[in-house]
Amino acid sequence: MSATTAETQLLEINLGPQHPSTHGVFRMIATLDGETIVKLKPVMGYLHRNHEQIGEGITYVASFPFTDRLDYFNAMSNNFGLALAIEKLGGIQASERGEYVRVIMAELTRLVNHVAVTGFLLNDMGAFGTPLLYAFRERERILDLFEAASGSRMMCNYVRPGGVREDVPVQWLERAREIVNNFPIFLDEFETLLTENEIIQQRAKHVGVLPKTLAVNASITGPMARASGVNYDIRKVDGYSIYPKFAFKVPLGSVGDVYDRYYVRILEMRESVKILQQALKDIPGGPAISPKGQAISKAPRTFKPPKGEAYGRVESPKGELGFYLVSDGSSQPYRYHIRAPSFINLTVLEDMCLGQKVADAIIILGSIDIVLGEVDR
Repeated sequence: MSATTAETQLLEINLGPQHPSTHGVFRMIATLDGETIVKLKPVMGYLHRNHEQIGEGITYVASFPFTDRLDYFNAMSNNFGLALAIEKLGGIQASERGEYVRVIMAELTRLVNHVAVTGFLLNDMGAFGTPLLYAFRERERILDLFEAASGSRMMCNYVRPGGVREDVPVQWLERAREIVNNFPIFLDEFETLLTENEIIQQRAKHVGVLPKTLAVNASITGPMARASGVNYDIRKVDGYSIYPKFAFKVPLGSVGDVYDRYYVRILEMRESVKILQQALKDIPGGPAISPKGQAISKAPRTFKPPKGEAYGRVESPKGELGFYLVSDGSSQPYRYHIRAPSFINLTVLEDMCLGQKVADAIIILGSIDIVLGEVDR
């Protein structure tokens, strides 16, 4: 009696656009052979808010509250990128204390982002609740600092061309030092629970591999590229703001899988702590002196840069965040364009998912670390 072979067909399913596993209103059309992904098409655009067109219809400074909504986890970094582009365009020099405050805010933002995405990644793996709540406990402490400095926990609207909107008092700096110095204790505890965890290693190692060559050719940046061994960090290669003053390393992975993307972010948080400790120690004015107004922007209220173009970029927690501005001499940009890392890093999603299982696609997407406000800008 001969054995019969059952005929099977490929199955096309939708993941999202309204599902927690897609990290926002994002849709993946997956074609499956059993549970194995043989094709995957990302579909975006559900959150488009016409940010760039709006930016061309308002003044330069009026765009800062809109950058807060790009990557709404990282408003301070978004502000920083636009400020650098405007300063290049208008020939504005930021105050030294203002630069220190901006770097402190940017590195606190990196801690906020990386600790949150680690919690979310564990959530995607099925560890519901506890790891994410531990991560958010630390995130809330830093958001307290943001609120004290800017009046807002997430949509900060704080950085300005030439510096920041308001200086930070001595008490704020003391509280920031306390939080930063205690952060490694939390990281040690977090790593004890996660890094050597055999379930995490089984789920994450050799899953969603991004080869180094593909990362370079696809213009992938940030922790995602560095996890694949690409030694590229704009804080080092561009040396913007006062980053050359600080000693820190650029952590690299070797495999470029989900596990490497997790671990590189853990190591980056440790390096951010080093930068913060140096910045909080060396900030001009000393630990006990905070002359009012020393960090506040000195940019003109009516800002009309000369005709020309400029590109300002920062190493945001997700990668290279760039702002391209073209001036026609008026108070509004003639052209306003954003190089958003979440959008570009998504372009290799299918490459990383091919041959993987459906459950793996969820953590691969989570390991990219996207925010849809930045994808659909």
